[in-house]
Amino acid sequence: MPWNDNANPGPWGSPPPEGDKPKGSADEPRRPQRPQGEGPRRPPPEGVDLNELIDRYMLQLRGLLGGGNGGGGPDPSNLLRYLPIAAGLAVFLVMLSGVVIVGQRERAVITTFGAWTRTYGPGIGYRVPLIEGVTKVNISSLRKTEVGGSTSAPSLQESLMLTGDQNVVDLRFTVNWRVSDPGKFLFNISSQEATVKAVAESAMREVVGRSDLDPILSTGKAQVQDQTVELMQRVLDSYNAGIIIDSIQIEDAQPPKEVVAAFQDVATAGQNKEAKINKARGEAAGIQQNALGYKAQVVNEARGEAQRFNQVYEQYKLAPAVTRQRLYIETMEKVLSKSNKVIIDGKGVTAPIVLSPDAFRRKDGTSSLSATPQPSQGAAQ
Repeated sequence: MPWNDNANPGPWGSPPPEGDKPKGSADEPRRPQRPQGEGPRRPPPEGVDLNELIDRYMLQLRGLLGGGNGGGGPDPSNLLRYLPIAAGLAVFLVMLSGVVIVGQRERAVITTFGAWTRTYGPGIGYRVPLIEGVTKVNISSLRKTEVGGSTSAPSLQESLMLTGDQNVVDLRFTVNWRVSDPGKFLFNISSQEATVKAVAESAMREVVGRSDLDPILSTGKAQVQDQTVELMQRVLDSYNAGIIIDSIQIEDAQPPKEVVAAFQDVATAGQNKEAKINKARGEAAGIQQNALGYKAQVVNEARGEAQRFNQVYEQYKLAPAVTRQRLYIETMEKVLSKSNKVIIDGKGVTAPIVLSPDAFRRKDGTSSLSATPQPSQGAAQ
């Protein structure tokens, strides 16, 4: 090669003489010396043999492991020297793998040979490697479980429910829940999502079975949701599941498609019924107001007449004879003003009195004489 040619020393200078070989193996190649002059180092020329460089580094590694003893293999004494270091490093790495870092929203469940032993909160914990396992559970995230399918993919087997008045309702709802105890959540129940869904469906069917259809379709949804949350929580607590039910949201509640038209007719009839009831109530309220007004009028008139009577009585006590005469005259005036009869005082009258026919004429224009019945002959006799 040009760079190790003795005739052309190159940038690294002349090679050392053969008698000045470096200590070590006899087969070890010579190492080029760095130039003695000053100035920056220059890279080797482009004609460097890479295979020779690799062979040289392999020889150095073999000498480090004791390969220069002529046997051609590593020296066992050198391997035993580094074995404790390697073992210690391996043990350190294994022990380091037992450190558990738990996030703020997580809990770490530690198991010993598969059995739940303890739970770590947020921070740094430790488990024994190869003996204890760890499972991290997020306890702050809100989990959702749909029952009855979705709008695009409904599940009639889950959504059709029987109400208390023997009707059928197609009901879809969503359960929002969180993990309260990770250990109980992982080890007391299996298939946690499926368990929550089964409990939710069972609780909703029980609540719907105690309710009528109309409240479920209109104003009773909130009550159904609250009752279902309470029942679900009670069942999950009996399972010791470590789950908290946050809320239940009814997404859709309607009669089955086969009877929608009939339910619409029923709803229309109900609206007409309410309208007529409201109209009747309005009329009844009007009649009641009129009756109350008439009652107040009669009571006021009676009170006025009682007050007038009391006033007359006070005057009567002061002058009984005058009051009695005045009452008599007023009474006779009221009675005779509506009569067409003529009363004549016959005292001291000797000649006949001739009355005008108008005296016997009624107010309606007819004569009272013609209307007076004639006495019969038997009566005259």
